[in-house]
Amino acid sequence: MAAAAPTSSSSTVLKRSSFSNSPKLLSRFTVPFPHNPQKPTAGVISHRRPLQISNVISSPKEQVHHEEAFVSRFAADEPRKGCDVLVEALEREGVTDVFAYPGGASMEIHQALTRSKIIRNVLPRHEQGGVFAAEGYARASGLPGVCIATSGPGATNLVSGLADALLDSVPLVAITGQVPRRMIGTDAFQETPIVEVTRSITKHNYLVLDVEDIPRVVKEAFFIARSGRPGPVLIDVPKDIQQQMVVPNWNQPMRLAGYLSRLPRPPSAMLLEQIVRLISESKKPVLYVGGGCLNSSEELRRFVEFTGIPVASTLMGLGSYPCSDEEFALQMLGMHGTVYANYAVDKSDLLLAFGVRFDDRVTGKLEAFASRAKIVHIDIDSAEIGKNKQPHVSICADMKLALQGLNLILEEMRKGGKINLDFSAWRQELKEQKMNFPLSFKTFEDAIPPQYAIQTLDELTGGNAIISTGVGQHQMWAAQFYKYNKPRQWLTSGGLGAMGFGLPAAIGAAVARPDAVVVDIDGDGSFIMNVQELATIRVENLPVKIMLLNNQHLGMVVQWEDRFYKANRAHTYLGNPSKESEIFPDMLKFAEACDIPAARVTKKDDLRAAIQKMLDTPGPYLLDVIVPHQEHVLPMIPSGGAFKDVITDGDGRIKY
Repeated sequence: MAAAAPTSSSSTVLKRSSFSNSPKLLSRFTVPFPHNPQKPTAGVISHRRPLQISNVISSPKEQVHHEEAFVSRFAADEPRKGCDVLVEALEREGVTDVFAYPGGASMEIHQALTRSKIIRNVLPRHEQGGVFAAEGYARASGLPGVCIATSGPGATNLVSGLADALLDSVPLVAITGQVPRRMIGTDAFQETPIVEVTRSITKHNYLVLDVEDIPRVVKEAFFIARSGRPGPVLIDVPKDIQQQMVVPNWNQPMRLAGYLSRLPRPPSAMLLEQIVRLISESKKPVLYVGGGCLNSSEELRRFVEFTGIPVASTLMGLGSYPCSDEEFALQMLGMHGTVYANYAVDKSDLLLAFGVRFDDRVTGKLEAFASRAKIVHIDIDSAEIGKNKQPHVSICADMKLALQGLNLILEEMRKGGKINLDFSAWRQELKEQKMNFPLSFKTFEDAIPPQYAIQTLDELTGGNAIISTGVGQHQMWAAQFYKYNKPRQWLTSGGLGAMGFGLPAAIGAAVARPDAVVVDIDGDGSFIMNVQELATIRVENLPVKIMLLNNQHLGMVVQWEDRFYKANRAHTYLGNPSKESEIFPDMLKFAEACDIPAARVTKKDDLRAAIQKMLDTPGPYLLDVIVPHQEHVLPMIPSGGAFKDVITDGDGRIKY
């Protein structure tokens, strides 16, 4: 059966059965798939994606989708290969870009892609680059990213990206070729049971065993990927299915009765009123917002206007509320969050946890986290509520609808004079914390502080660039010192912490948002893990700027060595030990090999002009910024610690 649970599960797609969903059952839901006429009619093929679906069960009267009919390049009764059906199914979902690397088991799909006038393939140079690029595309646009790989090693190279997408709730559809059906289970050349391998790191997955199921499977995959809590879906397609001739039925209903029944309902008005009452009774409320608020930033801003409650963001939630708002924004909380954000949570009497999962890097010691506060938790995934921290009031709902409901109640109460919220004394207390414990850094002679490099980039781009990162110290500094004012500006591997994410994610962002300035702030360790994607950037002529904070070390691990292991270096030096005075490897030569302009800057006084030149140069550019390896990311709450354990000073120049 193809019924999908919100948690990981998988399906083997067999011959269509007679017990598929009835039209009556499906008519209860707003399903974003156009009705496609059997006979092609004259008209323009729509390149637009279907309108975004709602994440909750709703009445058909509430939402009406007006969509253009899709015009196929095949006659209605014309047989075509399964691979052509697959590609047309992607076109019908509004896909315009895929990140696909060919191989023996996926050749047919690539042949079909060459016949498509709608879909462009951006050829990565490694499958991991492809899946991270698809993630970057999805994170920057909010639309599902699509990547395609061959069987065996091609499919297994997608694993890190699928795990990353699941942990960070990124809508993704990954398609893999598979050996022919008769060879499955025989240890054939380049055979891996990728459905089994990815079962626990996908939201759902499919092995297609009937060519007639392709239209339904693709329809379901996109629906699952972007509805409820978004996530990755994998479709495994055997090569003989890709080659088989068929006349597709585009009007097959989805078979997701179980999944649809578990999508959250609209939030209860009674519970929303209870939350408003808690707000009115509180003296020190704090908003703790995460990735679940990225699609409801306007509603969040309005809520803050109504209530005057200060906002602390998780790493994933950066940009959902403008970081440059000095009055209400507390920046990031957690292990490397600001002192004032963590102070606010520690002293709060009401914690409004919106679209978050109480991750260990945010909470530290769970018993000490927000120990004085009543906790309100709103999240679209029921599995997250009460998983780590028990809330006093919880709602399982789409964050956008919950905030709209809260704003409506607050607006009506304000008009009727029933509520008058004033948290100015609390905000003043937090302003004093900001004055006493600002984000800061030290400068040593003419060396370039990495924090200063990011601050300068923020100034020169007006805070409007899309920023991707690898994982490590540079990632935390990019979260702290770049002020994100809009959602989908900040692309980073949060839950999985996958090094090598930054460069391919920037590729995906540049494809999704060709009008935007895209900068990969990377570390030398992360950058080299997917350095081959420089070739893709050059060939596609993508205007990706790379600001490489090069300290010749695995910086974050070095910081932990300094703090907790008496600075004993255990394989964290990434340079050449026999030539420590030289920069190794020479990143400029990687750029030169791929015909990408590049420069190196070593002195603070030269930095601003070097960054400006990077931004002014058309097309891609690599700037190698040499920074000291002794710098530490501060503040820091040690793993498992509480706010009282926060570290605010020191670096690798001091012995601990």
